[in-house]
Amino acid sequence: MRALCWEGAGELAVRQVPDPELRNAGDIIVRVRRSATCGADLPLLSGRTPFLAAGDVLGHEFLGEVVEVGAEVRGHRPGDRVVVCAAVACGSCWYCRQGLYASCDNGSPTAARAEAAWGQPTGGCFGHPAALGGFAGSHAEYARVPYADTGAFRVPEPLSDDRAVFASDAAPSGWMGAELGGVRPGDVVAVWGAGAVGQLTAQAARLRGADRVIVIDRHPERLGMAERHAGAETLHFEHTDVPAELRERSGGRGPDVCVEAVGTDAAAGRSLADRFGAGRAERPIAVREAVYTCRKGGTVVVLGTFAGFVDTFPLGAIMQKGLTVHGARQHGQRYIPRLLNMMARDQLATEHLATHRLPLEQGAGGYALFRDRADGCVRTVFTP
Repeated sequence: MRALCWEGAGELAVRQVPDPELRNAGDIIVRVRRSATCGADLPLLSGRTPFLAAGDVLGHEFLGEVVEVGAEVRGHRPGDRVVVCAAVACGSCWYCRQGLYASCDNGSPTAARAEAAWGQPTGGCFGHPAALGGFAGSHAEYARVPYADTGAFRVPEPLSDDRAVFASDAAPSGWMGAELGGVRPGDVVAVWGAGAVGQLTAQAARLRGADRVIVIDRHPERLGMAERHAGAETLHFEHTDVPAELRERSGGRGPDVCVEAVGTDAAAGRSLADRFGAGRAERPIAVREAVYTCRKGGTVVVLGTFAGFVDTFPLGAIMQKGLTVHGARQHGQRYIPRLLNMMARDQLATEHLATHRLPLEQGAGGYALFRDRADGCVRTVFTP
């Protein structure tokens, strides 16, 4: 089959790779109909993530049609249209029973790599290297889905592919951000990043009753989307003193909930974390601003992808201000059924995020658009 493969730092190519096969009785094979880019892919693309190898297939946000099922699969049959959660989880371990699917004990067959990186094994993720399971990605004609009765969800008719595909990762990430933040009616919520996850966090905060939702970014077209589709106020961080403006818009206190939906940049030079064996340190620029800006006793939620160590983290501000800090990969299995129903009832729209639709053969160019924020790109969606 054809698949979009990582060839080296900054290099992608469509290659012929072996078709996926059922490996376990709980697997299904999905013919991919839509697969979206995501900010979590960018560290992979740049070569900053350890253990990625030439020929690895990227992609983790996808929707498709079931073509083959394992002997123990009960919830799916060939012909079903399904959206697949980006996080791979078994559904039966202690963490899954608590709804913490991205922390699954069994979702990654290479748990030792995750333990070395983070102290404990975590759930897997499609299109990522060994520490997250080494599962082949979704930018391909077909994908193997393990634990399918836990991680694949039938898409209701007449919900479109372009809307439903974002239930795989971006929408549950945004909804989880609002939930972890404990957003309540009357809250002031600030969201750093107006990409897909930031916009959907803003939508979720509004649906949970927030009084004001303020999105911070520097791309006018993304800020415009946040205003139109999420009902958010916006701030251009290059033209505004963001902390001062957020205090002004929150009665002088600061936002009740601050959500970071940006991620990290590679740090220049060698840092303390580097010297202690962490590899390359990451710069939590938006996280630092969120911590300093959040009101005393408020909540900061980290949704952006961080893989290792960070320097100059404001731990003193967290302690002195009495902040609660949450961070997690999305526990999508907890949210996807509800989100699909909301999408089907037109309570949640996401198709506007697919600003660029391209065939898989143009995958390298589609990622370049997404990486560079060129031509107003928010997400590129591929159709294998």
